[in-house]
Amino acid sequence: MKTMIITGAGSGLGKELALLFSLKGYHLLLTGRTLEKLTAVKKEIETIGGKADILQLDIRNNKDVVNKVKELSRKYTIFGLVNNAGIGHFGAFTEVTEQQINEMIDTNILGTILMTKAILPMLEQNNDGQIINIISTAGLRGKVNEAVYVASKFAVRGFTESLQKEYEGSGIKFNAVYMGGMNTPFWDESDHIKDKSRLRSAKEIAEIIIGRLNQDSIIIENP
Repeated sequence: MKTMIITGAGSGLGKELALLFSLKGYHLLLTGRTLEKLTAVKKEIETIGGKADILQLDIRNNKDVVNKVKELSRKYTIFGLVNNAGIGHFGAFTEVTEQQINEMIDTNILGTILMTKAILPMLEQNNDGQIINIISTAGLRGKVNEAVYVASKFAVRGFTESLQKEYEGSGIKFNAVYMGGMNTPFWDESDHIKDKSRLRSAKEIAEIIIGRLNQDSIIIENP
């Protein structure tokens, strides 16, 4: 059974993608910040007949990522990775704190790069696999009150497009996913989105992504 690693798998889009990949016959390794949420997703996957395990690691810590991934490579056949974990702080640029800047850069950019670098050698051995980077439409254009968040997403866009060129013609595929805002807990501690109920659900977005995995760039604008 092929294994797919999903970061930020405890809720929202990460959770919905985990459920859909499970239905497609993948074993899931779920990573995230809250063990309770990951455990709930694991149980939900098992309820529908799938297999999942929880992987606790800090995607911002290279030593932790490298050590955990090495350990995994001895247990599982790693097929792919969904870089879904992300943090956003919104508001006037001059009011964004240094801590908030570091959180966005370290999670959105560094975490994505470190996870990808650790996983790729395993995919290269089989010349087969898929890495899906969840970027958002913040990686397509500038937005008001999102300067640093957008900067982090533009970085992931450039990273993804570069790897698409580097691995062109190989059996390893990279997807750049650009979706608008979703009705998820991502917005619970922010008033940046006044009415999140008007947004697509994470489940709907996940279904669209799974249906378009043959595309290098998956763009899902808000309705």
